[in-house]
Amino acid sequence: MAKKVFLMFAACCVMLSGCSGIKNIQDLTYIVSFGMDYDEEQDEYTVYLQGLNFMNVAKQEGGKSAEPVPIFVASAKGETLNLAVRKLYKKSEPSLYFGHVKTLVISNRIVQHKFKEVVEEVGRNRSIRPTLQIVTTDEDIEKVFNINALFNYPAMYTILFIKETYEVTQNEIRPVALMNFLREYYEPMNAAKLPSVKIDKTSWKAEKDYPVLYFDGYTVFQNRKYIKELAFEDSLFLDWLLEKYIALDQRIEDEGKLAAAVKLESPKLKIQYEKDSAAPKFSVELSVRADMLEKVQDISLDRLTILVEEEIKTKLRKLYLDGIENKIDYLNAGEKWFRMHPEKFAELKKTGNFYLEENSLTDIHVKVQMFNFNSYKYNE
Repeated sequence: MAKKVFLMFAACCVMLSGCSGIKNIQDLTYIVSFGMDYDEEQDEYTVYLQGLNFMNVAKQEGGKSAEPVPIFVASAKGETLNLAVRKLYKKSEPSLYFGHVKTLVISNRIVQHKFKEVVEEVGRNRSIRPTLQIVTTDEDIEKVFNINALFNYPAMYTILFIKETYEVTQNEIRPVALMNFLREYYEPMNAAKLPSVKIDKTSWKAEKDYPVLYFDGYTVFQNRKYIKELAFEDSLFLDWLLEKYIALDQRIEDEGKLAAAVKLESPKLKIQYEKDSAAPKFSVELSVRADMLEKVQDISLDRLTILVEEEIKTKLRKLYLDGIENKIDYLNAGEKWFRMHPEKFAELKKTGNFYLEENSLTDIHVKVQMFNFNSYKYNE
């Protein structure tokens, strides 16, 4: 009997010992985002960590705290990213925990000088989730990390932590997950893009200027190389063309004067390739749903529809020509083509030339259907 009691006691001790290394959530410093900068002269990295205090996100009885909770940001320099982070471990109690990192912020200096090395290191780091969101910035990263959301809500409510959802996004650039970016980045005939974060200091005020974060455009890559910064309006139009669940408000002009404002939704882009061409040659078919927002001039529905179609066609061609000038395949027309023609792709790759030309896009067909007229009446 005594032997059985001893064995039961020993078994319980073994089971309890398995939980002995578990720490309470308040005994860890949760890193929710980290940033990277690079000094070309010193050949040195700077790493920034944004730490989470659970007071930053906890809902309290009677509403949120009257006193804003401070944001904790740490920084360190090193010859490599890991050596820079290493310096912070001994200076951080409670201990650092990287299992809940949500966002990576990369400076434009990294993009221009060390992007290949950084993206490879981040991609192979097992402590970083592939769903991590990645953005670029030309702002001071420490200032970016020290900005709260509106109404003194904590930093976790800023655009750095906005999630990809299946809800319609209105006139905004969507976030990009690391795994989605890497998939496009390593494609041989594809453009990859990252949102660029800026600080706006003038739009909102609360007795004084209240800074907020926003996406100001895309940082664009082609064939694993940084190419350029794409302005917000072009980035938004490109996002609307290629991604789902994005609505775009568009001004429509007639003979140089504002005629109407419409909401463009649910674009369906189809690329038709010509057969037996040595390089991609294609036409674009685009069908769009449009809703009336404001009617400024008294024009017929047919005339308005034509104007909307022409506006979309003009913006699409302008974006394509910008891509030709900078050797960027914004429409990802080459991706499907090279999978359909691997032998031709191999021959084209040997030339070292960009695979698209101005006449590669042979035609653009846009079909707009107006659904909601917002109580406006039209003269047919």
